[in-house]
Amino acid sequence: MASHRLERINAQIQRELSLIISQKAKDRRLHNTTFGITDVKATQDLKVAKVYISVIGSQEEKEGIIDALNNAKGFLRSSLGRVLKTHTTPELIFKIDESVEYGIHIDQILSELENDKK
Repeated sequence: MASHRLERINAQIQRELSLIISQKAKDRRLHNTTFGITDVKATQDLKVAKVYISVIGSQEEKEGIIDALNNAKGFLRSSLGRVLKTHTTPELIFKIDESVEYGIHIDQILSELENDKK
């Protein structure tokens, strides 16, 4: 179970990364695709933070976003280090969060079943 402090840090990382990406990142792929940060899970020692990304688009677009984020990892981490009030800035690991697309898929199936009943 994550401590209250770690939960606050995870939320701050999520908020700050979203701002940094939307306002300062230069890679076009980060501005031409619909994506969002759905969750952040940092380790207790704050050495690593897994950043979960939801991308609405094709597999190619998902890979492009992850590639763009990995290319900007140094910039993102240093920018994050300026605003975090911690001794260390975690290394960022970006992962695709499939739960949003899975939820949309389930909604579509339920809608189809509902329509079949009528």
